[in-house]
Amino acid sequence: MRVQRIAYRAWDGLRDLTTASPARFAVLVFVILILLFTALFSLPAAAADGQRTPLADALFTAVSTICVTGLSTVNMYSDWSPLGRAITYVGVNVGALGVLTLASILGLVISKRLGLRAKLIAAGDSNPLRVHGGPVNEGQTIRLGEVGQLLRTVALSTLVIEAVLAVLIYPSLIIGGIDPVVALWEAPYYAAMAFTNTGFVPNAEGLAPFAQDYYLLTVLMIGVFLGSIGFPVIFTLWRHWWRFRLWSLHAKLTIITTIVLFFAGAGVILLLEYDNPLTFGSMDAWDTTFQAFFLSAMTRSGGFSVVEVGDLNGATLVVGSMLMFVGGGSASTAGGIKVTTLAVLALAVWSEAKGRPSVQAFGRRIPSDVQRVALSVVAWGATIVALSTVTISRITDAPIEYVLFDVISGFATVGLSTGLTAELPDPAVYVLALTMFMGRIGTVTLAAAVAASSRSQLYALPVERPIVG
Repeated sequence: MRVQRIAYRAWDGLRDLTTASPARFAVLVFVILILLFTALFSLPAAAADGQRTPLADALFTAVSTICVTGLSTVNMYSDWSPLGRAITYVGVNVGALGVLTLASILGLVISKRLGLRAKLIAAGDSNPLRVHGGPVNEGQTIRLGEVGQLLRTVALSTLVIEAVLAVLIYPSLIIGGIDPVVALWEAPYYAAMAFTNTGFVPNAEGLAPFAQDYYLLTVLMIGVFLGSIGFPVIFTLWRHWWRFRLWSLHAKLTIITTIVLFFAGAGVILLLEYDNPLTFGSMDAWDTTFQAFFLSAMTRSGGFSVVEVGDLNGATLVVGSMLMFVGGGSASTAGGIKVTTLAVLALAVWSEAKGRPSVQAFGRRIPSDVQRVALSVVAWGATIVALSTVTISRITDAPIEYVLFDVISGFATVGLSTGLTAELPDPAVYVLALTMFMGRIGTVTLAAAVAASSRSQLYALPVERPIVG
């Protein structure tokens, strides 16, 4: 009877955790998945040499896989067996869908319907504001009544987009000299790594053999773009792609900011790298322009690279770090502080400069709580990046621009590296793995999970205005 009572208490505690705090549940499930995949990567059968992979490398690969980052301390092609590469393929798709969304999809399949709690959990995955207590404007992103339809869109869009990308990629692999049978595996692998914004490659040379294959590189950019805009935006485009006025404010801000950063980033990279003999200096005008756009797209979260990132100028590394820190769209496979966060802050600055009493965009007013969350996300993200950069720099004594680039790449789950990550000692590996974990689960979710509970305040304190600026 005592054992039965303990089991009941444990079950009640787990049920309370999953229903009362979706944010903490997200952290718990991510931790469990990381531990599971660490065990899988530690299997001798997963390694190419048949030996057990060291714990630091297995853990880092598991975090990078589940968090769809793309950084690695080992050679992802030569150090893993076919089983290890299959584990990687499954892991990035699980991580990309989002644990809460995946769990809700499974519940929908099993029960044929979603209850209110399941809808709240799934909605929390599509809108980070829902992890906080208190009312949330249902006009933001996805309404509770649409969660079931959103989940179907998530599942179908993932399957359809990755399948279409694989079909489009397959001919290029054949033309590039890949065996047709091997290409049957590599095409879906490339498709998954593009859509999930991970950036792992299934061959030893990476994208180097396809540096002049603009068709393949364009397909990869499209896959990265679709993965980075977020499922709520895909959901909106699926219904109203031809009617801009019916798009949600979230979709409008995501698409516009993504396009602006894509072109602005490419322009700056082009100006900084066109005369660098190690990167774009030996290319003609067309190659230089195209590769600048490709690198701009990949620094947003894609992780693929044709040129050696370590050969970029220091100024380009700084610009790349800024683009990576912003990342992609909310509820997407991308990381970073998210483009909507940047858009909200930019609109707040513009409204303040114009003397407007509120922040407005496209005929809608953005409430102050959204602005506070945006500031919190930037503050948390900057703090995590700063602490990780200082710690790893102290451990390794590596150039600070290299450390900063790889740390932001890990935090924003991008996967580009100057080559530093593969050379990190074990203590620095654990620090960067923790940075990737915090970057993936989201700074807002992390803050909500750490907080004991939201407290309501039934009184207001006197107002006093400190001097700012």
